[in-house]
Amino acid sequence: MVAQLVSPPHPIVACAEQIAAAVAGVRDVQPVFMPNADKAAALLAVTEAERRLAELRLRLIACSGDLAEADGQRDVAAWLSSRTNADARDVRPDQRLAEALDQRYSKLAAGMAAGVVSVEQARVVATGLDALPNDVGAEVLASAEERMVEYCAQFRPSELRRLVRRILDVVAPEIAEAEEAKRLEKEEAHAREKCRLSFRVLGDGTTRLSGLLPDAAAARLQTYLEAFTSPRKAEGAPACEVDRIPYRRQLGQAFCALLEHLDPAKLPMHGGDATTVMVAIHHDALTEKLATAGLLDADLAAGNNLSATETRRLACTAKIIPVVLGGKGEILDLGRTRRLFSPAQRKALALRDRRCRAEGCSIPATWCEAHHAKDPWSRGGKTDLADGILYCSWHHHRAHDPAYTATTLPNGDTRFHRRR
Repeated sequence: MVAQLVSPPHPIVACAEQIAAAVAGVRDVQPVFMPNADKAAALLAVTEAERRLAELRLRLIACSGDLAEADGQRDVAAWLSSRTNADARDVRPDQRLAEALDQRYSKLAAGMAAGVVSVEQARVVATGLDALPNDVGAEVLASAEERMVEYCAQFRPSELRRLVRRILDVVAPEIAEAEEAKRLEKEEAHAREKCRLSFRVLGDGTTRLSGLLPDAAAARLQTYLEAFTSPRKAEGAPACEVDRIPYRRQLGQAFCALLEHLDPAKLPMHGGDATTVMVAIHHDALTEKLATAGLLDADLAAGNNLSATETRRLACTAKIIPVVLGGKGEILDLGRTRRLFSPAQRKALALRDRRCRAEGCSIPATWCEAHHAKDPWSRGGKTDLADGILYCSWHHHRAHDPAYTATTLPNGDTRFHRRR
């Protein structure tokens, strides 16, 4: 009988088989009753093993282009996708990282193999190093890679993303400022090129606003909106209904409030006059609880009508000209000379009221809007101090909401009640 010699499997194949067998061996072992010390040790050990295994997988991907070629696949990502039922678009970033580690960043790969660097960290570092200027030199690039691998033991991916952007400050401070200026100019030019804003009328009374803004403009807009969403409140002031609104909705409402407070006189000229919005409404409709108004120069079929309730609210403070029409369509009133409270009157209201006069609300006067309390503008009310009261934007909407009634308390505050 002749003994047959069986060649041993490749060490990497043997390693993969041993790992699969070891994991399968504890498949039915439940960790729920493990002591905390054992759980901690197991979690850390599995995480380190996962990082080492990820490096091995990427090393295999980097040298497996011949597999894809043999099977007529586009690349290794497509080959893996066909064999593992994974989406190629999810595998392709791993292929790019594998090529970067194999061709350019051996120290980063060694950090993964040692279990110090995670895939997420490696991806951030490789992307950041690739973004460095081409003329920094191999020595500077090697120093940057080495320092970033050291940082991986201390910082999360989000923190590494900031550090790698300023790594030249550490490894090449003599050129860091000039290179940073070049990078910022390039990013700003890219941001201007990519800047987008689009409107999509959904037909249910809302319009979807989508955009891509430069960071500086977005930060400025966020600061403006936070002026509406996070007004100063007195210490210990009771919470009110607005405090329970989800923050994203608060931002949306703040954006609407910001638009209402823009001064048309300071906007660019539009059609030979300062930019204005005119709302047309029939006189009879203006006094009705349920009626509609239309924005002039707008496509009313696209859903640009307003309710009479909203028109009455806008007439209080917004820089909007109400065009009141008679029965035959003739213009009865193109705004009123003193429809809006003057700056001096607003100062007087602020000194008098100090805050939003809704019961329990402590929003300061500087964040409030003047409201015609006794005789609304739509019913011929005059713009004087005796008829004015300060409400925050939230309670100003309640004052014009037909679903609420308002009662004046002895101290002059307003208590709102939802109608039954």
